[in-house]
Amino acid sequence: MKTFLKLATLVAVILGSITTARADEGMWLPSVISHTRLKDMQDKGFKLTAEDIYSVNQASIKDAIVNLGGCTGEIISNKGLFLTNHHCGYGQIQFHSTVENDYLTNGFTAMNQEEELPTNNYFAAFLKNMSDVTKEVMKGITRKTSIANAEKIKAKNIKRIIANATKNNGFEANIESMYYTNQYFLFVYEKYDDVRLVVAPPSAIGNFGSETDNWMWPRHTGDFTMFRVYADKNNRPAEYSKDNVPYTPSYSLKISLDGVKEGDFTFIYGYPGRTSEYLHSAAVEYIVEKGNPHKIDLRTFILNTYLENMKKDPAVRIKYSNKKARVANAWKKWQGETMGIIKLGAIDDKKKFEQEFEKWAANKSEYANIISQLQAKYAELSKYAFANDYYREAYGALEFTKFAGKFAKITDKKLNEEREKIVEFSKLHFKNYVKEIDLKVSKEMLMRYITNVAPEFIPDSILANKDNIECYIDNIFNNSIFTSETKTMAVIDKSPDEAVYSVILRDPALDLYNSFKDMYNAQIKPEYIRLNQEITVLYKFYMKGMMQMNKNREFYPDANSTLRIAYGKVSPAYPKDGVKYLHSSTIEGIMEKDNPNIYDYNIPQKLRDIYAAKDYGRWEVNGTVPVCFIASNH
Repeated sequence: MKTFLKLATLVAVILGSITTARADEGMWLPSVISHTRLKDMQDKGFKLTAEDIYSVNQASIKDAIVNLGGCTGEIISNKGLFLTNHHCGYGQIQFHSTVENDYLTNGFTAMNQEEELPTNNYFAAFLKNMSDVTKEVMKGITRKTSIANAEKIKAKNIKRIIANATKNNGFEANIESMYYTNQYFLFVYEKYDDVRLVVAPPSAIGNFGSETDNWMWPRHTGDFTMFRVYADKNNRPAEYSKDNVPYTPSYSLKISLDGVKEGDFTFIYGYPGRTSEYLHSAAVEYIVEKGNPHKIDLRTFILNTYLENMKKDPAVRIKYSNKKARVANAWKKWQGETMGIIKLGAIDDKKKFEQEFEKWAANKSEYANIISQLQAKYAELSKYAFANDYYREAYGALEFTKFAGKFAKITDKKLNEEREKIVEFSKLHFKNYVKEIDLKVSKEMLMRYITNVAPEFIPDSILANKDNIECYIDNIFNNSIFTSETKTMAVIDKSPDEAVYSVILRDPALDLYNSFKDMYNAQIKPEYIRLNQEITVLYKFYMKGMMQMNKNREFYPDANSTLRIAYGKVSPAYPKDGVKYLHSSTIEGIMEKDNPNIYDYNIPQKLRDIYAAKDYGRWEVNGTVPVCFIASNH
């Protein structure tokens, strides 16, 4: 059986609604793989060693895995070329797109390195090493230390550890907790800021089916983008410069064109976001019954507003394409998450386990009453969690206040010294801004905020205008400089003293930003943080208790955007009685979905021609072209 590396680009996950033939749970830390999962991986077909996966003494696969700050890439050449998902490059494709050069629709290919496009606020980081620093982080903390003091001590220890790890080497580092603060790991990275766009397929390939097909099977998306990392002449990180050269990696991956067959070993190596495997049932109930329904409802309105305007104007489609994608991904995921939790009876299963845990813990002072304490804390947290959700989802959807907030700490000195930088980020904001869209979304989001959030969590300025909110917002939009590029630039050009104290700090949009921020910092944030800290302490003991109660079970840490391994086999899935999902999809499925009247399904004519001629070249496998596959990986 051949080993097939499919790195961090699992193209079809139907969250919670499918039970695969055999689930291979877990996203494991690569540095400890040798004494956790290696034997099981090899039994399933893995042909490499633990040193091949992760090593600090020699080049290993970890050196080809790129951290993109929320996404994963994989190095595929000795000249810094890497692959990532299409949506992970979407913002950069959109950044360079115009109506005249619509790379979103038509794709982009640099025919040589000179044609590669510089990216905006994009980086590639490579993990140098990871290590367990639990003892160092917890130094000075005892059972008698209060939660507040423990957090201060940990923060101080973490700052010292990071400073030592990055001293005189140009590296960056962060420390993340595992198993609800029972363990801490240090991650040290080398970060490269000169990254350039090389290849982007047309969206009708790279984003084929868009959100309709997202998180669904069968999937037919050519989900990739290519970038290249650049370095100075010593192969070290450097700011963008024409003198920079392609980065020389210590390890790169080879692409197999052999395809996959059912039962092949699959290995995912990358940076997954966040999971919450061990949540108390009360937390899951909040997600299903309150949190997700409201967040989905809010984003549904936002998406409909974006799409309505994007369909009318190609320029607006380009401006809001990346915003729409960001809103839609979690929107679709939350729907599947809720459906899966309900369908699988996950809440009842958790309650059953919690009853068993309570019986086991009854005579163990360290773990007794943890379940009931978590229940009580979540009941207390609920109203703050709900207000926090609305603050981030409803108020957070207002573009004009987000932009105004960038000027909240402006001074005449700062404007004078950083005028060029301020002009740059202002132009970038307005490049992708449509006032009419923001106005419509803002009115609706604030109306829903007022309707659903308790009065104690509503700013006084909003409460005073709650019966006339549309006129209130209209007045702000008409009088604020932050809803008009012309007005903003005119004020920035004024003398610093006149611009800051006479205009910017008196702007009604900035007043609204400050009123929400002050309310949040006074009424929501302190209690939200306090209760979550107290809950985390309870989880620390709950997690320890679960491990002691189930000593024969191997527990994997929740994902938290750190490097992980997941593995399994190419496998069909069985979503419901009498239905089997085949393990792979083909070009025939693309043609079945092809629709010239729908942007997300309107494939390039060239692909239609290739299909008609069956001219597949080296991509042909058994008379067709494979597109996506599913596997039993977590």
